[in-house]
Amino acid sequence: MTELSKTGAAVGEPVKGPSDAPTAFLEVRDLKVHFPTDDGLVKSVDGVSFKVEKGKTLCIVGESGSGKSVSSLAIMGLHRLGARGKNVQMSGEIWLDGKELISADPDEVRRLRGREMAMIFQDPLSAMHPYYTVGNQIVEAYRVHHDVSKKVARKRAIEMLDRVGIPEPAKRVDGYPHEFSGGMRQRAMIAMALVNNPELLIADEPTTALDVTVQAQILDLIRDLQKEFGSAVILITHDLGVVAEIADDVLVMYGGRCVERGSVDDVFERPQHPYTWGLLGSMPRIDRETSDRLIPVKGQPPSLINVPSGCAFHPRCPYADVPKGDVTRTVRPELQQVGTGHWSACHLSPEDRTRIWTEEIAPKL
Repeated sequence: MTELSKTGAAVGEPVKGPSDAPTAFLEVRDLKVHFPTDDGLVKSVDGVSFKVEKGKTLCIVGESGSGKSVSSLAIMGLHRLGARGKNVQMSGEIWLDGKELISADPDEVRRLRGREMAMIFQDPLSAMHPYYTVGNQIVEAYRVHHDVSKKVARKRAIEMLDRVGIPEPAKRVDGYPHEFSGGMRQRAMIAMALVNNPELLIADEPTTALDVTVQAQILDLIRDLQKEFGSAVILITHDLGVVAEIADDVLVMYGGRCVERGSVDDVFERPQHPYTWGLLGSMPRIDRETSDRLIPVKGQPPSLINVPSGCAFHPRCPYADVPKGDVTRTVRPELQQVGTGHWSACHLSPEDRTRIWTEEIAPKL
């Protein structure tokens, strides 16, 4: 049996003091999510930290496989078992409104899920059950957290469908997911997520596979509902146009780690990491004329089983040889503050970053 000190902590473990208390509504500290597989340990998230305040929107960006969705599923407590029943290895801390979720009882996290925090999944057609009507699924989500009759819950479901802009909600409440268009299914998924007025809303690429008109409507809807409910929002996307439209803060992920974090103005106007430069260079612009072609990020994202040593981005980085020696290939860079509320994990010196950005990158964007 583990020996405990008088404070209740295990002997030899640090005792948390007042300074360790979370300062934001959601605070993630050094989150790691590793999946044991037959081929090796997949380090999907390998030490990510961030905060989100109520009424604010954090956008998490990066290529597919960078760890964006895995981070959000960890917050929701949906990583209890991995493939073939192997236990997922999770560490770090996730604080939601003063409650730590990783060490919490699974039943407690389940009670929070849906009421305190909710998630809009990327593909509503697969996330919603095909055998039950949309209304029944919203009713179930509401009754799990409220002791009300089906009649009351159905009225609430119709009210939410109307609020998210679905026409004839009293009729469509009895429709099945396959009878809805892509945009309408996404609206129904948002209605289900918000039926209990959660204080944290996570949206995992909510506009993927939708046409641009519907994308704009969905983003406007999320923004309006955030103002109404005062929710903290995490938006996961690879679309920097969406980020520019809706974000307050931005977290750039690569190879399971955060490589840059800051306000949307800092990340777009004063980016400090070569990977962020690459993302911005591959984004089409319609606000000004340009004769240059889009600049793709060369190479492929790293395997999360065999992440490159040193800086994980160095095999694709055109500036990997600028720092002297072999530091980019041997030493993993840690996040360093490069401005007020702005952090970057890069071996380039501040002078080199400023020079490269102002002379080589910014003029081409």
